[in-house]
Amino acid sequence: MADARPPGRLRRAWRWLFSPSARWSVFTLLAIGLVIGALGVISTAVMVSVTGTTEFCGTTCHSHQQFVYPEHQQSVHYSNRTGVRAQCGDCHIPHQYPGVLFYKAKAGLRDAWGELRGTISTREKFDHERWRLANDVWDEMRANNSENCRTCHDPKAWDSQKQSEDARGQHKKFLNGKATCIDCHTGVAHKEPEEPKEPAKAAEPAKP
Repeated sequence: MADARPPGRLRRAWRWLFSPSARWSVFTLLAIGLVIGALGVISTAVMVSVTGTTEFCGTTCHSHQQFVYPEHQQSVHYSNRTGVRAQCGDCHIPHQYPGVLFYKAKAGLRDAWGELRGTISTREKFDHERWRLANDVWDEMRANNSENCRTCHDPKAWDSQKQSEDARGQHKKFLNGKATCIDCHTGVAHKEPEEPKEPAKAAEPAKP
């Protein structure tokens, strides 16, 4: 005997989703899909552009505005003789899709949670966390061989004759795969944090 029970909600939803429309033509449905897709692509591009500027990154969060952005404004990446300015996103955000979307979502949630918790809300807290935060960024750059640095600084365009002897030696390590940009240039756009001192050893108990 056939089961006379009505289909469940999941099955009804599945049938409705894949049943042909009695009201809309295939062309209409296709046009609606194209419009929705175009709006999604355009809005995503606008969002990435608006939230990727130095002004947005530097002033939206209290901690960035107070501690990070002023340092960037004093760096050679912000003001220099050639007038070429590196935006925050040029150094910190992947330049290709979909990596840029995943990274912005992750970084946005992380920064928002940090602001809510007040992790670096004061200068004292910021200085206390700075070494850890800087190493997180440096580790990301080492993992991708300083990919964002090399977007602007192309090793193929280097004129080694205009570099110092020390720079030529270090750049040979890079070209041989033994080092990456961030291994040497850790204080280019921000003040380089000092490595915390090792905790003092506990005093030995006095002998009786």
